[in-house]
Amino acid sequence: MNHSAIDRFQDIFRRHYPEVLRKIDLLVRDRAASEDLAQEVFLRLYRTPPDDIDKVGPWLQRVLTRIVWDYYRKNKRLEALADKQKNQLMTQERAYPPNEEAVILNWEKEAVRKALDQLSDRDRQVLLLREQGYSGQEIAELLHVNPNIVSTMISRAAHRLKQTMTAEGAFDS
Repeated sequence: MNHSAIDRFQDIFRRHYPEVLRKIDLLVRDRAASEDLAQEVFLRLYRTPPDDIDKVGPWLQRVLTRIVWDYYRKNKRLEALADKQKNQLMTQERAYPPNEEAVILNWEKEAVRKALDQLSDRDRQVLLLREQGYSGQEIAELLHVNPNIVSTMISRAAHRLKQTMTAEGAFDS
């Protein structure tokens, strides 16, 4: 960018930044995230300005809308995962088995953990997501795979887990 283009960008930034930030903040309701997203809007303006610089207002509105949508899509998956894990943890904390059952339960958990550690990352992920109550469609979205193969992935991973646990002597087939 030449000197006059930089001056023009700075002028646009000073005029539009407060409004862009306000709009994003109303949508996101997280000041730090809003500032990051507003910065991304102006970064896109700097890298690829609109053809007609006089119509920068509508262009900024379109870009900020797309950036906020991308933000929501990304965070929707993360929030869903956090909520499910939180609910599962709260459910587990409410169950207090007697001491003998607790010892057996801990032994079983440790045996499963050891077997899971020996599986591939993908097998471990698919089994843990299924155990946490995710549907096949949700698992497909999180792992970026075709939904039609999720049940096969789960079946094969469960089979490998059983083989690993049998080989370790955790239980007899």
